[in-house]
Amino acid sequence: MEPDETDTTLKERLRDLPTALVLLTRLPMPRLPDQAFDHGARAVWAYPVVGLILGLIASGVVWLAGVLSLPAVMGAGLTLAALVILTGAMHEDGLADTADGLWGGHDPKRRLEIMKDSRIGAYGVLALILAMGLRWVGLAEVTIAGLITALIISRALMAPLMFALPHARDTGLSHSVGRPSTPAMLTGMLIAAACAIVLSGGPGLLALIIAGVVAAGIGAVAKAKIGGQTGDILGATQICTEITVLITLAATLG
Repeated sequence: MEPDETDTTLKERLRDLPTALVLLTRLPMPRLPDQAFDHGARAVWAYPVVGLILGLIASGVVWLAGVLSLPAVMGAGLTLAALVILTGAMHEDGLADTADGLWGGHDPKRRLEIMKDSRIGAYGVLALILAMGLRWVGLAEVTIAGLITALIISRALMAPLMFALPHARDTGLSHSVGRPSTPAMLTGMLIAAACAIVLSGGPGLLALIIAGVVAAGIGAVAKAKIGGQTGDILGATQICTEITVLITLAATLG
């Protein structure tokens, strides 16, 4: 699916945010018209805004944990649980499927079959354990601003992979959303960069750059192993880049 440049009025652009929220979260939303998803790739500029919204909600959990004088690690665990609920664990599912498929299959066709299988294997289990552990510890080490920065950057970085890589299969959520246009992708990245600088200063920008390298690495592996990207690859990218940002901010601001 090629980039779409139609319906670029402000009214149409404002509809992109609820579309992005439906695609990336499980937040209760009013029913959107079917045509709202006809050009789903146009909404990628709003992906970092979705991260901001999730971050603000998660900040409420952090605040409540502070009010209750809970240890930082416990507050981080509750925050992580809230994020899993808010997103329906879709990115975690993508990470597990990606780990199982890319390292469990011997050729692109078999890898894609494994990624589509609802069952989880050893690679997927280990990937989830390691990812959840690193996120948990990372959330305990950063401030609320760092939390929001991580959620913004990690969602913005899905768009460059959607733009740069072909679809590895002709079905699935990523294929139905389509390939974003250059302006939509760049707008999202600019929003993410601006938010990172405002919230976390220079370390925030550094985290964006390092996370971008990680996203590019994931894209290169996906291209080599399955010929492109899928929704699972994008989910894995979100989780891995979130961890990258948390580690970078903990190292530079801790």
